[in-house]
Amino acid sequence: MIPTITAFERSPDRGKGLARDMRVRWALEEAGQPYEVRLVSFSAMKEPAHRALHPFGQIPTYEEGNLALFESGAIVLHIAEHHAGLLPDEANARARAIAWMFAAVNTVEPPILELQTAKLLEGDKPWTEQRLPLVLDRIRHRLGELSVRLGDADWLDGAFSVGDLMMIGVLLRLRASGLLDEYPNLAAYVARGEARPAYKRAFASQWAVFAGSRLPT
Repeated sequence: MIPTITAFERSPDRGKGLARDMRVRWALEEAGQPYEVRLVSFSAMKEPAHRALHPFGQIPTYEEGNLALFESGAIVLHIAEHHAGLLPDEANARARAIAWMFAAVNTVEPPILELQTAKLLEGDKPWTEQRLPLVLDRIRHRLGELSVRLGDADWLDGAFSVGDLMMIGVLLRLRASGLLDEYPNLAAYVARGEARPAYKRAFASQWAVFAGSRLPT
């Protein structure tokens, strides 16, 4: 059965591949699995029908038969566990790849999201000017640790895995800030991810939605 995922009808990232459905699209493309996309508006995301799939009224969701999932990390892990190409066969390497998934969303992403909140939602608040340097310091601290761990390797733990997919998806959120440029090996790491054919297909799919939404009706 072909799964159906949900994505923004009009993505706030303007088609730059930063919305979390991109991670799911990329995983499905890496696994060579077809999928369908149901676009939802911001108002529809808060309706009971969508909240039955995602209790917090967000995207993406994943439906396959009688299975419904939410949270991009959980969806990507499900895809990786059921299709070859995203998780190593060896048990310990498999466990480490999953650990890197959790590191991406639980350790690296939170301060990056703080930065976006500080700039986009709280930019007019009186505390923003004092808070922003603290947020940037926290991001640089995490990036420094990650940079040391990656070193001159291509991927985080041997071959490309779902851990790299999630980590690169998180790091891409920093591109506009210029922070990645301070860590050349991380910038190159992200570029390697973007160069993968599966990433390019996923990006093209998400971009097509944005491009289509700009067409006159």
